[in-house]
Amino acid sequence: MTATTKPSIGNDADAQQARVDLAAIFRMTARLNMHEGVCNHFTVMLPGRRFLINPKGVAFERITASGLLLIDEHGATIAGKGRAPTTGFAIHTRVHLAHPYANVVLHLHSPYSTALTAIQGGRLEMVHQNAARFYGEIAYDDHFNGIAEATLEGDRIAEAIGDKRILFLANHGVVVVGETIARAFDDLYYLERACQVQVLATQTGRPLKVMPEALAKSTHDQFANFTVNADLHLEEIRNILDEQEPSYAS
Repeated sequence: MTATTKPSIGNDADAQQARVDLAAIFRMTARLNMHEGVCNHFTVMLPGRRFLINPKGVAFERITASGLLLIDEHGATIAGKGRAPTTGFAIHTRVHLAHPYANVVLHLHSPYSTALTAIQGGRLEMVHQNAARFYGEIAYDDHFNGIAEATLEGDRIAEAIGDKRILFLANHGVVVVGETIARAFDDLYYLERACQVQVLATQTGRPLKVMPEALAKSTHDQFANFTVNADLHLEEIRNILDEQEPSYAS
């Protein structure tokens, strides 16, 4: 991914919308059963090296816009009740600060993408168009280094992701970064679906039908014409939650 200037969430209205949108994708991630207990974390970087993050110990399905924490680059809570998850602070702040396009950082142990990290040399194969949308956008960290309790590990992860949008962490999970909440969540969602297709196809015992590299690249390039879908996806998530779980925006 080409590094670009990080968009700024520069006023109170924008910051409040970021809270609402972030709460919405927490809730939808829970509905999709892509999260894990009260672990995993999503963040958005605000001006002044500040970050919105989920508070430790709160389930994704209970996250609200007002319940999100605002922390500084050292992990101290500036606003909100509670503290940030240690691993969330250690990983996310370092990725945000290292990469100009990483306005949003999402980290999950989602089942199918994490399954690929549990396979020796596991890679997302170009066996479906959902996989091809990520052609050339994925980095792999094949060296599990234990639980990310320190910013040094966050720095290592930030280096491993390089200029990509996706990082598979061996024996661990995935990190997805993006310029907007809509784009990052859309990538996270379709990444998991691509991994699901691959895992299910592998279970047949028959050879995978891997598309030629040139076709994978051209399909990836075609997806550049459909970036509006990410915004529409998030808008519909908000519509669903507004009807069924309006408390998320409070």
